[in-house]
Amino acid sequence: MNQRFRITRSMQQNGESQAISLEECKLYFSSRADFTYQTALTVKGPESTMSVEGDFFMWNFEGTHIPFRHYMGDLYAAITREEIMPVMIEIATDLRADIVEG
Repeated sequence: MNQRFRITRSMQQNGESQAISLEECKLYFSSRADFTYQTALTVKGPESTMSVEGDFFMWNFEGTHIPFRHYMGDLYAAITREEIMPVMIEIATDLRADIVEG
């Protein structure tokens, strides 16, 4: 099972007023060539396809797209590969945020 992590400022003093805005994420990720923005995540299985609407910043790693979802002032990602954690730490550092499990 994958671990899910959240990049958040809620652990900081006055964290609620320091939410990570969608506009801030769009600006930040637009400067990174390895990320693209999508308003839906589509997962195709052998027998079905599922789409989830939302704000997704897709990291392109070796031809695989790994979603970072913006939701209610935080970014969420599941650790499906060990290469995701250093990228998550870099993003959290750049956004002056913390990483928490859950």
